[in-house]
Amino acid sequence: MKSKKKYKKELLKSLKHMEAAESASLRVMTNLMLLKEMKNNISFKKGDVFSFEDDIFDYSDDKNVRILAKLRRKTMKAMQKLVENNNFKDKELKFLA
Repeated sequence: MKSKKKYKKELLKSLKHMEAAESASLRVMTNLMLLKEMKNNISFKKGDVFSFEDDIFDYSDDKNVRILAKLRRKTMKAMQKLVENNNFKDKELKFLA
């Protein structure tokens, strides 16, 4: 029984690491696009909000952004499969919300 709890704990830990990597990828992709592609087309003032759909990265001129977008999608899909295949409680997964 103890090894089963430890196994589940390790799975949750891996999900936390994957979530951090996914979040970092999104931040990096956004920064890369703002630095390279959008710097001349958009100006921001303090307090402005920039929103977009995820697929914006798939159409980037920067192949590095497209590679990161593909990796991010694969990471998110793997995370979803891990969640679906294990009996996690909602409170165990609140960090994903």
